[in-house]
Amino acid sequence: MQKTVVINIVGLSTSVIGEHTPFLQKYIAKNKLTHIKPAFPAVTTTSQSCYITGKNPDEHGIVGNGWYDREANEMKFWKQSNKLVHAEKIWEAAKRKNPNFTSSKMFWWYNMYSTADFSATPRPQYHSDGVKMPDCYTYPADLRDKLQAKFGTFPLFKFWGPNTSIDCSKWIADASIEVDKENDPTLTLIYLPHLDYCLQKFGVDFSKISKDLHEIDALVEELVTYYEQKNSLVILLSEYGINNVNRPIHINRILRENGLLSVRVENKHELLDGGASKAFAAADHQIAHIYINDLTQKERIKGILSKVEGIDLIMDETEKREHKINHERAGDLVLMAKADSWFTYYYWFDDDLAPDFARCVDIHNKPGYDPVEMFMNPKNPLIKLRAAYKLARKLLGFRYRMDVIPLDATLIKGSHGTLDIGKEFYPVLICNQTQSEEILATEVYGIIWNSIFGEK
Repeated sequence: MQKTVVINIVGLSTSVIGEHTPFLQKYIAKNKLTHIKPAFPAVTTTSQSCYITGKNPDEHGIVGNGWYDREANEMKFWKQSNKLVHAEKIWEAAKRKNPNFTSSKMFWWYNMYSTADFSATPRPQYHSDGVKMPDCYTYPADLRDKLQAKFGTFPLFKFWGPNTSIDCSKWIADASIEVDKENDPTLTLIYLPHLDYCLQKFGVDFSKISKDLHEIDALVEELVTYYEQKNSLVILLSEYGINNVNRPIHINRILRENGLLSVRVENKHELLDGGASKAFAAADHQIAHIYINDLTQKERIKGILSKVEGIDLIMDETEKREHKINHERAGDLVLMAKADSWFTYYYWFDDDLAPDFARCVDIHNKPGYDPVEMFMNPKNPLIKLRAAYKLARKLLGFRYRMDVIPLDATLIKGSHGTLDIGKEFYPVLICNQTQSEEILATEVYGIIWNSIFGEK
């Protein structure tokens, strides 16, 4: 077996590879760059699941970063159990082929209760007083203590939120190397999220993202240098590229305007009531799943949505089968935005009635993905003082709500998920194997397998 390392550089595409990524340019010159036709939808959990199973969402079931649980009547975003992926994973097949095979899964998603030999994933502590503390979850359990004793507490608040930085990707890289030194796994999967942040905030604007590109380039060089010294075959890849956007689509507000979405009021705040709604949307970057409780409204909904500027495709059963997303978790309709557009989860008309979690980093309570969580409210000149005050309350043991996030979706300048993009925004794969100029997302599995076993 050939020791293999797959480094997932989130957001990497040829649109950002250039003068600000000198190591990547040299690495490409020595190897081969292949474009990956994006998975559908081109989002984190779907793409990764295609890569590690060789299957599409209609088989592995990961139709997005979240979906609506029709039995529980609950939106479920960013869940972590590996059992949610309904297909055999590459490390399971490899272990069957050779019982001496071992694997390390460092911060790739669906990483709790995985069958990988070693794993680590973000997992905050939620205390009974409402405090959220940074932490991570590992297997074996004592790996968490070893890593945090050596590298400090996992920097959760630099992994996501207004304070994202290279520190988080650096922590993951250091932890990956440490696991390798201690255990020498056959296959290592490493997740480096750093580019995801700046590209969604600013789009492909080199005047604002050049520093981030240099930072991730240097970190990838550090990892490649270490693993090549260990005689590893290194595969660099990404899940998607990020293209510029300028038009947020408030899909749930559209449904509400047409009498389809219901809310309930609690403590003077509006909460989306999925179970009571005729229809509502789970927004996920440039994709939205429309769940319809009253199917007599389906054709009317299609008619309403066909007039919405920015929607590129409305998928019903036939189109869902064509795009291999016809799984029970998918919406009754699946929307794909045009390249310059993306879907918000916003459903309120008056910001004063927005739920209390809307102005917080709260990925599990929001009924959809919210990239605006990467900003502090720029309209409030005292916002950093407010954040410092909230942090002081936390440190003193008082209850607090870190409500510093704006409600302005126009701040977001980059997104992903749609297939309506040029090849310069496709995800990429870089390694020394010979392959065609473009591969499917499901074909990444075979490249990793071939690296390990020398066969497809």
